[in-house]
Amino acid sequence: MRGLLGIDVGSTNLKAVLFDLHGRLIAKRETPTICEHPDAAHPEWAVWQPHQIWSGIAACVKGVLAQAPGCEIAGVSVTGMGMDGVPIDKEGNALYPFISWHCPRTEPQHAWWTKTIGPDEQFARGGNQLWVFNTALRLLWMRENEPAILDKTWKWLLIEDYVNYMLCGEVATDFTMASSTLLFDQRTHTWNDDFIKRANIDKGLLCDPRQAGTVLGTVHAKAAAITGLKVGTPVVLGGHDFCCGCLPTGAFDPGVLLDVMGTWEMVVTAINEPVLTPQVQRMGVLVDSHVARNRYTAMGATVAADMAEWFKREIGTGTAAEDTKAAWDTLIQLGSQSPVGSNGVLFLPHMSGSYCPVLDPGSAGAFVGMRAITSRGDLFRSMIEGLNYQFLEIVRAFEDSMGIWCDRIVAIGGPTKNKLWMQIKADVAGVVVEVPEIEESVPLGAAILAGLGTGIYGSEKEAFDQVYRPGVKYEPNQANVAAYRELYDRYRTLYPALKHLAPKVAKN
Repeated sequence: MRGLLGIDVGSTNLKAVLFDLHGRLIAKRETPTICEHPDAAHPEWAVWQPHQIWSGIAACVKGVLAQAPGCEIAGVSVTGMGMDGVPIDKEGNALYPFISWHCPRTEPQHAWWTKTIGPDEQFARGGNQLWVFNTALRLLWMRENEPAILDKTWKWLLIEDYVNYMLCGEVATDFTMASSTLLFDQRTHTWNDDFIKRANIDKGLLCDPRQAGTVLGTVHAKAAAITGLKVGTPVVLGGHDFCCGCLPTGAFDPGVLLDVMGTWEMVVTAINEPVLTPQVQRMGVLVDSHVARNRYTAMGATVAADMAEWFKREIGTGTAAEDTKAAWDTLIQLGSQSPVGSNGVLFLPHMSGSYCPVLDPGSAGAFVGMRAITSRGDLFRSMIEGLNYQFLEIVRAFEDSMGIWCDRIVAIGGPTKNKLWMQIKADVAGVVVEVPEIEESVPLGAAILAGLGTGIYGSEKEAFDQVYRPGVKYEPNQANVAAYRELYDRYRTLYPALKHLAPKVAKN
């Protein structure tokens, strides 16, 4: 039997997942990704230790291979989080930990970049929103605070590229990972020499950008000894996690919208050319390269399931249910008993600020319309409705700013198990929402890239046809669609009414 191995370097877990050539999961192993705060003088600083990342991945790979003895690994590819990188010397030694995206230390560099280059010029060249954890800002921080380390640095490797280097000894990055650095030109697929010069960054520290799905090298003896992979196994360049999730779900073709539901909700669709206009920038949309050839992605991201977790933790179920599944089942039952519109309660889902299509990190969440008759179920349903209105806002932002019309919505992630959430999403959007029967779509996307690089699949479409398995379809209830159309218009009045209040409340 032949298989393809997808490695996922996530913020919560490190995973190795083995699939057969039809996308069926053969074996999986995962271990927690450990975020550390080692500096007592700066307890808010957060890092990932390189040895923990590599040893964790190696142990996962070895565990997977032990579950599937005799399986021939045709290729391996790595996906995961963006932005976070590590400096290495010419011997491959890590000189400093990965600065995590959780870490706020680069706020001064973010302020400098915002003033010197600015959000408009940045977006017009790179498609980026300016976030405090973008890669280039880490390089500026190192130059200002740890110049001796940067002087010894041979290459700055993004976290997936580091794992690739540990597997095969080669250095490169793909277009999607390069897109997260602030230093990449989307139109030319090359490093932006102008930004690099203005930021006084040594271009030699950066890895050559290449198309995802390119064979990077083969597993060498040292990596084989720790992972159990055979020497000579092809290592294929992967890409950013949300882009990889597009491959097994069909979101590499325009017209298909992928809803990645998790702590953050990422709404992604493919486009043929980068649309880098001020209107798109002001809506908080990111425009990146795609792991699919000759494609780009438009992506709107905002915090979502984290608010539902907050509700479960802080408001609870009103019962003694302590088991997580039982608690969710109770909340879903209570929410299902509340009518469309939650008996007049509206929820503004800005508890962690707002990032798309309303770009206002200082905004705050709110329940509006509560009365003495408001129930726990009303509050829970209004939260789910508010999160789905927010989803529809992103979809409308794609339509209004880029002329993107999606006729198919595919959803993946943990919240897809919540049937109430998914039905409300279909009713609010007025479109069928499909939850495919696909396990571990992000590592599967990486495995598909391994298959593309090794010639197992001739194209993204051929791979999709082999691995895609339809699952549950949520058909919109037309009566609810009409009701939600009016309720969505009401929801849209919340932010304008409350945006000036949030900063005043925050000061008290």
